[in-house]
Amino acid sequence: MENALKGIRILDITQAMSGPFATMLLGDLGADVVKVEPPNGDQTRSWAPPYMNGISSYFISTNRNKKSIAIDLKTWDGKEILRRLIAQSDILVENFRPGTMEKLGFSYEMAKAINPKIIYCSISGYGQTGPMKDYPGYDLTILAMSGLLGITGNPDSSPVKFGVPIGDITTALFAAVSILAALYNRKQSGEGQYIDLSMLDSNFLVLTHQLLSYLSTGKNPEKLGSAHSSIAPYQAYRTMNGYIVITVGTDRLWEKFCSAISPELIERKEFKTNVGRVSHRDVLEKEIENLLKDKTTYEAYSILVKNGIPCAPVNMVSDAVNNSQIKFREMVLSMETDYGKITLAGTPFKMSRTPGEVKIPPPWLGEGNDEILFKLGYAGKEIQEFYRNNVIFRRKKDD
Repeated sequence: MENALKGIRILDITQAMSGPFATMLLGDLGADVVKVEPPNGDQTRSWAPPYMNGISSYFISTNRNKKSIAIDLKTWDGKEILRRLIAQSDILVENFRPGTMEKLGFSYEMAKAINPKIIYCSISGYGQTGPMKDYPGYDLTILAMSGLLGITGNPDSSPVKFGVPIGDITTALFAAVSILAALYNRKQSGEGQYIDLSMLDSNFLVLTHQLLSYLSTGKNPEKLGSAHSSIAPYQAYRTMNGYIVITVGTDRLWEKFCSAISPELIERKEFKTNVGRVSHRDVLEKEIENLLKDKTTYEAYSILVKNGIPCAPVNMVSDAVNNSQIKFREMVLSMETDYGKITLAGTPFKMSRTPGEVKIPPPWLGEGNDEILFKLGYAGKEIQEFYRNNVIFRRKKDD
């Protein structure tokens, strides 16, 4: 079986999370990804500890299926290398502040002059246009600006950040979708295009029903912890030794839930309908936690799942890693590399003809220099001259 994007070449000029995650997904789908790094490498190479065999675990999480070339783009030879890479690429992805690529001499228009069919994706905090376009943006600032942080956490808590950079990851998913759509369009039209991908746009859309709640009522949505604004019971509940999430989305499920956990509850008029349960959410929460206080999380989970109630224990990462479904779906895998054995997440792309695949481990800085430059037509003597003149760089753990 082949990968879906076999033969597609991506020039990855990104750092941190949103850009690298997007290009990693496309690499999982078979694209040939060349990661262009500055002399000191992607900034996440230093976001440590922890390390895995000498490489930042943070860097490993988003940079598999890529080859690294480390170039000083402020040098004439470095710029010439990038020009040749653009000429041979289908897609360029960058996530600098607006205007940076233009200053380097590689804006979309400049790249298009080199390769008219290039698909060029710029990822930025606030987009390439508008009054805030020059503002710096990171995951937390975007979550705050979009409104998402304002509805996250318990009612009496300060704003709570999600446990992973969800704003970056959301943006990466929209970037990957946009790039695939542009590839399809290029197949139809023969033309490349420019993609202006804003983290703020992406995460504002993620407000979904909470945004519509405000637009419908003029009232800001409340922070509800793990609870749902329009469904109850739908949150995490305390058990004897932890927490379990219970999600009852219909009145029929409510009847099944009551039969499984407490038949007396079904007679409570205030809980007969979802509207009633939402209106009496606080009372309902106390009733359910009272029923669960003498049960372990596993006991409660076993009872409810056996009766068809959507529920799940609130796992730690260690629990998730050892989950039987995660293992069956091969979502944790190990790779042998020249810097030792590493363990990382599997790929979610389970496809019958063109599945995703993890082929290449995250690279050392500049590991692919020679291979990439040879393919660009440079001779061995020229490459050695680049090293001597500090045009390209390479660094391993022991260097």
